[in-house]
Amino acid sequence: MAIITMFSNKLRSQLLAKQLGPFWLSVVFAISSLLLLTLSRMALTIWQIDRVNDIDAWLSIIIGGLRVDISTVSYISAIPVILACLTLFISHITKLVKCFSIIWYSAFLILLVYLEVITPTFINEYDLRPNRLLIEYLIYPKEVMAMLSSGYKLEILLSSLALLITAIVGFRFLKSQWCEKTAVRGLKRPALAICAILLVLLGARSSLGHRPLNPAMVSFSTDHLLNTLALNSTYSAAFAIKQMQLENSAASYYGEMPQQNIYQNIRANMLHAVEDFTDNDIPTASFKQASYTGKPKNLVILLQESLGARFVGGLGGLPLTPNLDELMQQGWNFTELYATGTRSVRGIEAVITGFTPTPSRAVVKLDKSQRDFFTIASLLKKHNYHTQFVYGGEAHFDNMKSFFLGNGFNEIVDSDDFAKIDFEGSWGASDEDLYDQAHLELEKLSAQNKPFFSLVFTSSNHSPFEYPDGKIEPYDSPKRTRNNAAKYSDFALGKFFEKARHASYWDNTIFLVVADHDSRVFGAELVPVKHFRIPGVILGKDIKPRQDARLVSQIDLAPTLLSLIGISDVTPMLGHDLTQEIPVEKQRALMQYDKNFAYMSPTEITVLQPNLEPRGFVRVGNKLTEIPIAQRLIDRAKAHALFGSLAYSNQLYQLTDE
Repeated sequence: MAIITMFSNKLRSQLLAKQLGPFWLSVVFAISSLLLLTLSRMALTIWQIDRVNDIDAWLSIIIGGLRVDISTVSYISAIPVILACLTLFISHITKLVKCFSIIWYSAFLILLVYLEVITPTFINEYDLRPNRLLIEYLIYPKEVMAMLSSGYKLEILLSSLALLITAIVGFRFLKSQWCEKTAVRGLKRPALAICAILLVLLGARSSLGHRPLNPAMVSFSTDHLLNTLALNSTYSAAFAIKQMQLENSAASYYGEMPQQNIYQNIRANMLHAVEDFTDNDIPTASFKQASYTGKPKNLVILLQESLGARFVGGLGGLPLTPNLDELMQQGWNFTELYATGTRSVRGIEAVITGFTPTPSRAVVKLDKSQRDFFTIASLLKKHNYHTQFVYGGEAHFDNMKSFFLGNGFNEIVDSDDFAKIDFEGSWGASDEDLYDQAHLELEKLSAQNKPFFSLVFTSSNHSPFEYPDGKIEPYDSPKRTRNNAAKYSDFALGKFFEKARHASYWDNTIFLVVADHDSRVFGAELVPVKHFRIPGVILGKDIKPRQDARLVSQIDLAPTLLSLIGISDVTPMLGHDLTQEIPVEKQRALMQYDKNFAYMSPTEITVLQPNLEPRGFVRVGNKLTEIPIAQRLIDRAKAHALFGSLAYSNQLYQLTDE
């Protein structure tokens, strides 16, 4: 702090401080905070040197960390900077602004230092920076204080000393840095104010792109701790608070239900006897025997962006998908497959984890599921598979990179890693470029004599619907329409399969082509069911052509794929293995439409709404007609609606040790 004081006093005595006037305190706080946070991060990284195994990891931690720190300091500085702007024009509030700013910055300096001081203890306990666990513990002060006083006496002493020293020294230091007057006059004053606000805004966002900074943007490793080292503990805790506000339990919308009743209803709809449930801690964990028992096959999932059934000619939609229509005749085609939601992350959640939808955000974006959450990648990694995600855009979008690295994916390949990009739109490489890269990746993996799983996620069929010229005959005009983008994406899919059928990986690979969700789900119904219908087809050398008209949910796909590639194991997935006969009464689709939840069986639909009575419907064409609904059907739907929140909050959806 003495060094910083000498440095700032020297600058202050010069023209810069006089020019900046009331903004000078913000500059001093920013420099001091950035130095402290950087030194803390470097110390933590040196402490964990055995896990930081190369120079790229060091650079990712330090550079990503500086970006996070600038954002943190900018958010903290926003209010004092705005108040400093006001003093340029309203001089009589200067003393009040001075008092507020010094107290404000002192308080946040104490918070920054305190959370960094307790970070080593938190890492020792949880292998992470302070996050939502820290916040959750504050809810139980009596128990926490008892725990700390019994086992962390030295840590309490050191953190208390740090708190006291920072409070005294920090307050005096910041108080000495206030510069009341500025030499700036006339029209330069509003220009100075505008520049100050713009700097704070840009610093806080830390991006000129679609989205502001989030932890996924600085994630780079499968080691979750290394990713959190690139944060600072104040940012980590603040982000956790923000996330917790978006994680309301489904019970707060649909009403409570005893846990045992939830489990009984869930288990009753699964294809297992009571004795098949093997883990009391994971209530849905059951052993699933694969239908294929030969050498494990490779798995490739081609996740199609925003491709609802209404765009697929083979499902009665527009004639935009001749290649997919042909594939649907050649493989195992599901004609009544329904998405669980309306966002890509919800589709990823269902297809990759088999998890049920909730009124909260998808687990891909939630804090508790960033590691040790079940995915087919984590299971396949256990079975010695190489697991990979290939995406034409930036993998940090929607927190995908962080979620995947923390839950079983060995490798992330996004646009920065592509060998060649001929056309790049707002969302990244075109689908043709994506499939070209995916083909290269699959060829490389097939040469390693090791089974692999690759998730390939398209993006061309997304607003603003950009795709290269001269590839398709446009269905309508202007060029950039949803229909034309869907047709182009299908064109790219057809080109990929032309190459794949003659590739080294074809004979031993199972492919799934499936949509994440429909494009622009809308409708007057409580849940517009027709817009949840999506295409899904499984292909491979030994897959016989079949038109499957059973009612299928996205959560049924993962268990089915594991069965087809020969993986028998215990999983917590609720979905059905569709290689088996599914009784009609157990066929169902689960759909989350904003805060409304629908449980659809072949004969009726039960819809749950927040704080309202459940309602029953039957489908008549594409419309829903209301009917009386039995209590047992309400209980069944409610159990499935509540399970996701319960399993997420209590971490009941994990890979077992069996």
